[in-house]
Amino acid sequence: MTTAPVTTARLTVTPLTGTLGALISGVDTAVTPDAETVGELRRALLRHKVVFLRDQGLDYDSQAALARTFGELTLGHPIYAAPENRPEVREIDSRQGTRANHWHTDLTFVDRPPAIAFLHNKIAPEYGGDTMWADTVAAYEALPEPLRALADRLRVVHSNDSDYTDATVAARREYVSTLFETEHPAVHVHPETGERALLLGGFARRAAGLAPQASRDVLRLLQEYVTIPEHTVRWRWRPGDLAIWDNRATQHYAVFDYGTRDRRAERCTVTGTVPVGVDGRPSTVLSGDTTAYSDGRS
Repeated sequence: MTTAPVTTARLTVTPLTGTLGALISGVDTAVTPDAETVGELRRALLRHKVVFLRDQGLDYDSQAALARTFGELTLGHPIYAAPENRPEVREIDSRQGTRANHWHTDLTFVDRPPAIAFLHNKIAPEYGGDTMWADTVAAYEALPEPLRALADRLRVVHSNDSDYTDATVAARREYVSTLFETEHPAVHVHPETGERALLLGGFARRAAGLAPQASRDVLRLLQEYVTIPEHTVRWRWRPGDLAIWDNRATQHYAVFDYGTRDRRAERCTVTGTVPVGVDGRPSTVLSGDTTAYSDGRS
């Protein structure tokens, strides 16, 4: 992939690595973009998997309006209540003990994980607090053939009662008061690009049909291909930054190296579809009902 900037009719796209990530300039997302600009943004997102825009003056209404140009929105979160009169936002605030320093794809314990996420930074610490993204398509393509054949057939149970929860959630009892579990294919077919991507991360609880030790070993082995440095990009936040990522083709990790300093952002997410494996089998719900979350009904 070229790393030279590409200028289109509406914007400039500058790749940040040879694998994923791009800086986009030439668009003010506080004004809801027209269809042509949205089309260019979407093409850049599908190619680079996570894109960044500096100095975006978004409030709740304009952020939700921008996200809605990409599809219907979810509620802010399937477990946590949204702020009053802002049902489609998830506040990510270090003062509330919120952090996400564990590799994950967002909310894979539901049957329709978000397709696309829009995270607008409000407060960034003077140092630390970067976020890293990893390319799950490149990870799948890097698998040796015997391991790829195993992954193609593997099914994985994702749960809110998981390693991610143990590592990052302060109020754990609240988070797991209702159990949500969904069995996903370990490899799903991206509904827009047709690419195959690993569907793993911190909510992945166990591999279906394997004994506990074998399950841990297989999931660890596959996950290692996701997070090798060549498959990642790291972003240093400034207030006003907007990150848009394809949740169907990435994992991310918010680095918790800023101590007690403030870090705050707001996220909106576009409703996803039920993942489908390479064998055509869709994901299946094992426990819990998140229909209201995916349908954006408070």
